Amino acid sequence: MIFFNQDEQLENLSNGILESTWAKFPRLARNEIALTWIVYDPPVPVNTGGALTPKAFWNHPVRGFTYRGSERIYPASVVKLFYLVAIHEWLEKGMVQSSPELERAIKDMIIESSNDATSLVLDILTGTTSGPDLPPGPFETWKQQRHIVNRYFKSLGWEELENINVCQKTWGDGPYGRERAFYGELLENRNMLTTNAIARLLHGIMGGVTVSSTRSQEMMALMKRSLNPEELPVDLEEDQVTGFLGGALPSEAQIWSKAGWTSKNRHDAAYIEIPDSRPYQLVVFTEGKENAKNREILPFVSQQFAKAIIDM
Repeated sequence: MIFFNQDEQLENLSNGILESTWAKFPRLARNEIALTWIVYDPPVPVNTGGALTPKAFWNHPVRGFTYRGSERIYPASVVKLFYLVAIHEWLEKGMVQSSPELERAIKDMIIESSNDATSLVLDILTGTTSGPDLPPGPFETWKQQRHIVNRYFKSLGWEELENINVCQKTWGDGPYGRERAFYGELLENRNMLTTNAIARLLHGIMGGVTVSSTRSQEMMALMKRSLNPEELPVDLEEDQVTGFLGGALPSEAQIWSKAGWTSKNRHDAAYIEIPDSRPYQLVVFTEGKENAKNREILPFVSQQFAKAIIDM
């Protein structure tokens, strides 16, 4: 069972938004977008600092809608949310030790979406390093170690995480050496996620029940984005608001998010609060070279869902 209840009202609203999106962006194919929308009706169980116990939280019903939400898609930098959760779990359990350099890497991985920072985080999570090709025996050991994050998420027993793959670093120019070999000849071992899997992960963080209440709040602090144009990064490569789900929200809204983009993908996962409206989360993936370059699709989709929430 997925963690949210499919809802007729949300389905009707979402289908209308999807149709208006395809009408406005006719080059966006129906199989080039996937999304999951979760609406938090009162009493709201999220962003409370972990007021509910994990059991009470996970038993609290929420409404949602998904379109192609179980389709495996290359997640680009959205995968960094999974590494964020994993490193906090390792720190909480004493499996790794904190250090100023690790804390710097965790921060830069989420706030600036740094691939170099992510590389260090994954090295520390898995006890592996990048480098030249390895002989078969040591390479098998190395591969087993690199799958430790996958094994952790499988151990949670969530249906949404059954078919995900989160074991690869994120790259600017792509992998070399043992990293390239680990991808597989046809890149069959690439990271793969679904919008439903991301929505469930985000749900737990926002509920304050991921790893611990304190650590959930630390994760949220890194994901908080300013919508003030004067506070946005000058470098578009670091701007996770303009061209993404935060790009068309009302100025009084608040957003916690992690975007991801490549030459073939433009994604975002966000928890959003608009005053006097229900909080909600929205995860939207788009694929295709032309769509990846289009900085208007995600803001348009986000604006439609925000309007639906305000009118609800």
